[in-house]
Order: sequence, then structure tokens, then C-alpha cells
Amino acid sequence: MKGNEQVVAEVFALYERFGDSDYIGEPVSQIEHMSQAAELAMAEGFDDEVVLAAFFHDIGHICSESAENMGGYGVVSHERLGADYLRRAGFSERMARLVEYHVQAKRYLTLKEPGYYERLSEASRRTLEYQGGVMTPAEAEAFEGDPLCAVSLRMRQWDELAKEMRVPVLDLDILKRKAFGLLSGVAC
Repeated sequence: MKGNEQVVAEVFALYERFGDSDYIGEPVSQIEHMSQAAELAMAEGFDDEVVLAAFFHDIGHICSESAENMGGYGVVSHERLGADYLRRAGFSERMARLVEYHVQAKRYLTLKEPGYYERLSEASRRTLEYQGGVMTPAEAEAFEGDPLCAVSLRMRQWDELAKEMRVPVLDLDILKRKAFGLLSGVAC
């Protein structure tokens, strides 16, 4: 069985290896996008699980080399691939579900928030088709009943905001300590 330090090293090695890759049709790299999302969560005072979920929300794009591509806009089912990867690594179900739900939140907002679809980037609009399209009213009602709905919607807003150019990347040691603390059951 892997130790917590080894798990953290392996997870963050993905960002060292693939972090400088283009972020699927956006003006920032993968690591810049993830860092900005985590910083937005931290700025709002969210707990370490939410901060790390914000950082890891697109890990599915970089944790599976054999995944199907969404027409040049990342990996099909990246939300599930990422959530499953984090579960296998030993992270909490809450964190994994938040990673998985960031796509559900996009589908929900396209149904519920007037003008949301028009505000999406071209890449986000294109990937929506691969992600199940706009939610049905029945799907939306079920999503609203989930205890993670509200924070998932907030995470989606950070996802949309985390595309600013020339924003310094967060010190990853901060996130590594948070990840180690969560895996060890010790708050940072």
C-alpha cells in the first residue's frame, strides 16, 4: 500500500508533467487554470477538500493517457475519470464528487441561468455536447436535492473565472500540504 507522501507526490507529478500543456482552447495552461480555481476557493474561505477539488477539478484531462478526446477540447468523461482517479488515490468521496459535479453544474446552469450558455467560452460550449448537453428539468431537480449542489455551482463559477492570463501560479507546496493533511486525517 502506498504511503500518503507517495500518493501526494504521484498526484502532483501529473501537474509537473502536464501542467504546462494548453488548457483546451483557453488562453492559460492547465496549471494556471487549476491554480486560479484553487486560489478563488481559498479566497472565499472554503475548507481544504473544496480547495483541492477546485484544484483537481480537471485532473481527468491529464491522469489518463488512453482516454477518448472531445474533438480537440480535452478528454471525454474527464469529470468521472478524475473523480475515480482521486478515489483510488485515497481522497474523500466528497472531494471526488465535487470534481465529478463540476460538469453537472455546467449542464444545470445552461438550463437554469438565462444567458449562461452565451457567456461560456467556445471550448466550454463545444464540450457541453460531449457532456450530456443541457440538463433536463428532472435531472436539475435531482441535482438541486444533492447536498453538494450549492458548492458545485460555486466551483463552476471558479472554473469559468480561472482563465486569466499572467496570474502567478500558487505555491504548490501549500496544496501538497493540504492534500497530505486530508489523506492523513489532519487539518492543515
